[in-house]
This record gives sequence, structure tokens and C-alpha cells, in this order.
Amino acid sequence: MMNKNILLLAIALVVSVVSAKAQDAKAGAIIDAMQKKYKGMKAFSASFSYGADGSSQAIQGSITVKGQKYRLKTGGQEIFNNGKEISTYIKETNEVNISDYEASESDLNPSKIYSFDKKGFRYTFVQEVKEGNEVCEVIELSPEKKGTQVSKIKIKLGKADKSVKSWTITDKNGKRQTFKVSKFVANVPVDDKFFVFDKSKYPGVEVNDLR
Repeated sequence: MMNKNILLLAIALVVSVVSAKAQDAKAGAIIDAMQKKYKGMKAFSASFSYGADGSSQAIQGSITVKGQKYRLKTGGQEIFNNGKEISTYIKETNEVNISDYEASESDLNPSKIYSFDKKGFRYTFVQEVKEGNEVCEVIELSPEKKGTQVSKIKIKLGKADKSVKSWTITDKNGKRQTFKVSKFVANVPVDDKFFVFDKSKYPGVEVNDLR
């Protein structure tokens, strides 16, 4: 009986190791090419829209990225990430919340879609689709970590230039939110100060330091 149990355990270990390595090579190559493209830029900016399934009105947003730094504006908020801390400004209440930057989330929001660590996901190639005169590739990601709020992320990229066109996030309850890039500008000239919240430009702002 002991020998049988040892055999079953060995088989289970082999299966788990094989499964861990059985990533989709085509999807992996697409992700690598996409990230090489964006990481090769000194900085870039993008305009986008997003909305949940069934929503009649899309929300507009914009982001500027420089390495690990980014500035994201959307939905009445403006987020400044200088690589060390994040300042979230809320226009309605004229307050800003400042906290330490932790790059550990896996929801692939606009600040992370271009540079996420693929080791944290299982990835597969889904299909090619045609949009107008352009052929696009679709890949799907599933977080390796259990218990996350995100179930899967589907990304659509231009086949020729590996530019991100859109991505759809599905949460664990099956609700979907889609982001679509409407404008992209590569190598925008931007100073590091652009990613730092300057309270002098927001008269009367209430500062909540959560560090």
C-alpha cells in the first residue's frame, strides 16, 4: 500500500510539473514582442475608454507612462505614481490619498497592461480577428494566484506591430469591463516631476498621508 501511495504521489508531482511548463508558446511570444515594443519607448501616452457590460456610457481616461512611473486620469480621479509612492487625487472632494507603491496587483489596469509579469499568469492564444483592414491577435490570461478578484483577461493586439488595441477583464463573478485604446503617442517628452503630485496646483486640497 505504501509503495502504491508513493507511486501516486510521484505521478501527481510529474503531472504538476508538466502542467506548470505547458504554457502556450505562441501567446508567450506575442506578449514578449508587445512588451519589448513598449519598454523600448522612453515614455508614452494613451487615451482610452472603458465600461462594463451593459453600460450605455463609456468613461474616458488617459495615461502617461515612463518606466515604472505613470500618471493616470479617469473617472474623477487622477493618480500620480513616481515609482515610490502613489497619490490619488479625488476631484469631487478635493482631497489626495498618499500611500506607498506596491506593484503586486494583477488586474491589468491601464497602468500595468503594457508591462505585467507574465510569470504570474497562464496564457493562451485564442484567435485572429479582423478589424477594418487590420488583423489582430487575441490572447487570454488567467492569474496563477488563487483567490484573486480577476478570473481572466483577454487582450487584443495588432498582429503587425503588436500594439494593444483593447483588453477585457472578467472578475470572479463573471462581470466584464472592457478598455479600448483610442489614441497612442510614443516617446512623448515628459519630465519626472510630471508624475509627482504638487499640492500647490490644487488650492485647499486635503492631504491624507497613509504611509
